[in-house]
Amino acid sequence: MAYQKKRAIFVDDKPLFVIMTLDNMLNFTVGPVMSSDAVRAVGGQQVPYFRTAEFSATMLENERLMLRFAKAPQGSRAVFITGSGTASMEAVVMNLFSDRDKVIVVNGGSFGHRFVQLLDIHRVPFAEIKLEMGRQLRSEQLAPYEGQDYTGFLVNLDETSTGVLYDIQLISDFCRRNGLFLAVDSISSFLADPFDMAALGVDVMITGSQKALACPPGISVVVMAPRAVARANASECRTMYLNLRDALKNGERGQTPFTPAVGTLRQIHARLKEIERAGGVEKENERAARLAADFRQKIKGLPLEIVSESLSNAVTPLHPLHGSAYDIFLKLKDEYGIWICPNGGDMAEKVFRVGHLGALTPEDNTTLVEALSAVL
Repeated sequence: MAYQKKRAIFVDDKPLFVIMTLDNMLNFTVGPVMSSDAVRAVGGQQVPYFRTAEFSATMLENERLMLRFAKAPQGSRAVFITGSGTASMEAVVMNLFSDRDKVIVVNGGSFGHRFVQLLDIHRVPFAEIKLEMGRQLRSEQLAPYEGQDYTGFLVNLDETSTGVLYDIQLISDFCRRNGLFLAVDSISSFLADPFDMAALGVDVMITGSQKALACPPGISVVVMAPRAVARANASECRTMYLNLRDALKNGERGQTPFTPAVGTLRQIHARLKEIERAGGVEKENERAARLAADFRQKIKGLPLEIVSESLSNAVTPLHPLHGSAYDIFLKLKDEYGIWICPNGGDMAEKVFRVGHLGALTPEDNTTLVEALSAVL
């Protein structure tokens, strides 16, 4: 049965209810997000066979554009893994770190905790900097780790569960002083927030297809600077599917070791070309910043509190001053056909999140704010 509900659209401050389907839903989550017509059109095509020169050309251009938009240093490589962002997080931990390392990891929410779990599973020695919800990382929290023979640093640039954008310049300076290998999960912030891999000395950047790339989920990307490429090629990691050395070798000819999500990779190509035509990564950063600022301006006066000390353009985390955050998520979904992003665990009743990624407009923000006003 087709998804169908009623949604209220406000005309002259009066609600006009229309039938809502998946085609006219409004999605303000942080992934999957709204895709452009061009990306959706590719998704409706037959999926071609992929061991061909044509698909290799598509993949080589995907890599070229990913390196350009990440501002990766000369000699960098990008590999595309068929798996969610967690697959690439695990691939990085497995391939680029070992029991001979001593890693610092920032844990400020669900995704920082995921890095902690991965390091523990793969028996990589680590020290954890645990932050309170919504708090920024500060220099005094890094000070105890100065000159202590650590070898690596892992951080989720935008801790999506709490909406905190960490001070990547602070982290970069610390890692350079201490000679640390820096791996950054930029799954939510890539294309939404300014990021210069070369200037920051970042060795690895991870992102995913369903965030600001605004494609279906299923592909994650690992962008590796030369130092990371060298580590991957020297790795003794025991894995088949997540072997970065194997992925790099196959990538030289525009291929992947195993059957990838071919359709999604073609959609990523359409989206990267779309960004290129629109003016590149800077224009995409500006667009996300405008959408975020517009939404935050429009919610002033509502009984909502922004809970992050340092906001990404990708998402606004909100605590309702009255009622349940999860109930607000359900009401918007079930009564208005508008999806925001709930939280899990201890934050389920306290915080919901509104994303500013994908094919959204200021007019869509207005529709959401009017629905929020009614629900609150």
